[in-house]
Amino acid sequence: MPHYRSLDGLRLENTWLTIGIFDGVHRGHRALLSRLVEGAHAAGCPAVVLSLHPHPAVVLGGRTNFAYLTPPDEKAELLTSLGIEAVITLPFSLALAAESAEKFMGRLAPALGLRHLLIGYDFALGRGREGNAARLAEIGQRLGYTVETFAAVRQGEKIISSSAIRAVLAAGEVTEAAGLLGYPYALRGPIVHGDGRGRHINIPTANLQIPPEKLIPANGIYATWAWVGGERFAAATNIGINPTFTPSRQTVSVETHLLDFSGDLYGQEVRLEFIARLRGEQRFPSVEALLVQIQADIAQTRKILSASPRPG
Repeated sequence: MPHYRSLDGLRLENTWLTIGIFDGVHRGHRALLSRLVEGAHAAGCPAVVLSLHPHPAVVLGGRTNFAYLTPPDEKAELLTSLGIEAVITLPFSLALAAESAEKFMGRLAPALGLRHLLIGYDFALGRGREGNAARLAEIGQRLGYTVETFAAVRQGEKIISSSAIRAVLAAGEVTEAAGLLGYPYALRGPIVHGDGRGRHINIPTANLQIPPEKLIPANGIYATWAWVGGERFAAATNIGINPTFTPSRQTVSVETHLLDFSGDLYGQEVRLEFIARLRGEQRFPSVEALLVQIQADIAQTRKILSASPRPG
């Protein structure tokens, strides 16, 4: 699947396109993307997604601590799995935000051979968000594309949104997040050396190096699935500062104990799927008390994951 980072030199033909941030590629996004793929393929056209990075909250809102559900490469992988033929991630800037809708579409439509534009119910682009559905349709009459608007997707009374999912994960509610996303939230990264304390207490843990822009759920203990080299293992995962040993530490770590794994994980990439939060992180009065709780966490993890649906 091509993942383009610029419109320069790009020449596609007869595309169906949607434009948006699509952080998380959640259930609302997936409904729109399903319509895009089905319609494009029925018309014999490629389905294309144009996304932006960094998030407008960073560029326009000045957010310095913004965390993504899906950074660009992870997002592109998810989009590809849904049948998207090409992803374009444009660098978002103040200059791009200041472009008129007509100027932007005048660059975009020829580069993509645009035939049909599918947008969300509240979508707008261009300076001052002047490029709403009506304006884009007006521009499309001159540039040769049509416009279709897709309704919001709700869970209960609430519209499913990336911001709502970020808030849920920040509270550690990974089960609720999975219901909104349509899949378990995941972290992935290479295994790096930690302090080695887990081996000394006979509970070896793998320390994941997580990209700095990726959202990490709230501190606590979680039942997770760990994917290593195409195999899945039950795992109890700790997110936090290890207050029993390092209460003054500021940096959060992600450490996972694979329940039925033996071998060396260093340097390998591990993907953790978060199924349930067991408890918050806490400081214990002794190593012995911590070990008792860890064994209880492992038993609870086995129980929760034994009831978790098998993949596929």
